[in-house]
Amino acid sequence: MQDNFGRTIDYLRISVTDRCNFRCTYCMPEQQTFLPRSDLLDYTEIALIAARFIKHGIRKIRLTGGEPLARRDVDVLIQELGRHVQSGALDELTLTTNGSRLAHFAPILKESGVRRINVSLDSLVPAKFKAVTRGGDLGQVLDGIAAAKRNGLAVRINMVALKGVNDDEIVSMAKYCAANGFDLALIETMPLGDGVSGRTGQFIPLDEFVAPLRENGTISPLDHRTAGPARYYRLEPLGLRLGLITPMSHNFCGDCNRLRLASDGKVHMCLGSEFYVDFREAIRIGGMEAVDGLLQKALRLKPERHDFERQMEDKGLRLHRHMNATGG
Repeated sequence: MQDNFGRTIDYLRISVTDRCNFRCTYCMPEQQTFLPRSDLLDYTEIALIAARFIKHGIRKIRLTGGEPLARRDVDVLIQELGRHVQSGALDELTLTTNGSRLAHFAPILKESGVRRINVSLDSLVPAKFKAVTRGGDLGQVLDGIAAAKRNGLAVRINMVALKGVNDDEIVSMAKYCAANGFDLALIETMPLGDGVSGRTGQFIPLDEFVAPLRENGTISPLDHRTAGPARYYRLEPLGLRLGLITPMSHNFCGDCNRLRLASDGKVHMCLGSEFYVDFREAIRIGGMEAVDGLLQKALRLKPERHDFERQMEDKGLRLHRHMNATGG
């Protein structure tokens, strides 16, 4: 599949739920209204849409949320999608999680063909972690990460850079990841959602955020790539593989390869755009033929790039949709 700008689209992110057991300050307001369960795609519908996307050229799928492992019986969907990996129709099935339920799900993920996961972890200080997540238990998350490691899952830690919050932890986080053989990805905060605190005041460019790492080490570019937008580097002397995701300071839209299927059936062509096409209605009324037609429409509507820079400066331009609605 190609969009109007010649970009090959081979990566689908599926948000299985907008619900989450955390309320991270940069993701959603503390008092959040979630979708009625009747509005969500069921697992059969998700699996059918995913299979259609795979038929049209999707090679990698990532499950996101909200917190994907918080949806009841999600292992049924994971196992179903994993069959496409086992058949060779799909190159990779991955997952982004807050880690709170990993201790239980790590063996299930491994058995279902998942080989690597991303875990959101913004602080290694229990009190700070609890504050950022509005109630999360750091010990529970670390236990989940340890379970993933024991089960042979490759782990990448995702750390959102928050000025004045965790910018004093970049060295300790790098050491933790290096000691455990994890990759570390740093992510700039983005202007998504009404009522989300600290958008402007907490934003810090990653060039500035990683400065403490350069004081006692070297950062050299790597050829390594995953399906996502991270650019990878080697941090020595720790031997850490470091990913930088810079939607604000260094735009990466030129080689975007992604579409996003939200839990309510809307396919979003860009994280920074309000445009979508509704696959829920299509699959429930028009069947697979309608899904195929909408897929082509989605490709035509995919914008050339996001507009986060202007949205950060002008509140009136910011998207109302919160991060948990479509995943990262």
